[in-house]
Amino acid sequence: MARSSALPPTRTVDRFRRVFTPLWLFVGLAASLEVPSRRGGPARRVTVIPVKVEGRWYVLGFGGVTEWARDLRAAGRATLRRRGRQHLVTAAEVDGNERDRVIAAYFARGGPKFIRGDFDRRPSAADHPAFRLDPIG
Repeated sequence: MARSSALPPTRTVDRFRRVFTPLWLFVGLAASLEVPSRRGGPARRVTVIPVKVEGRWYVLGFGGVTEWARDLRAAGRATLRRRGRQHLVTAAEVDGNERDRVIAAYFARGGPKFIRGDFDRRPSAADHPAFRLDPIG
């Protein structure tokens, strides 16, 4: 899997996230993902935008291999909170054609062009970890 380091979001994307994340969480476009720390500390909580591809849910690391992606890779499980519901999930990192379909689905949803520009700072799909989330139980 990709080993490139994460990049911080551009200033435009950072501001956009600060303004719109609460709204996205409220309407269900975004979700909160709580991942156990691989170093034994408190769980890490991040905002993600889950996308459904062929009936399965996925999340994508737009900023490269971030700490939450490393934690999810190590733990293989997380808690997804979306639209007031909590779901325990297993997470399997995907690559190749499956990852390419996830990336295509993210961009097919539309959204601001500057988010694509932020993604393109690391142009290789291998630099963006993608995880399939399967419900437990």
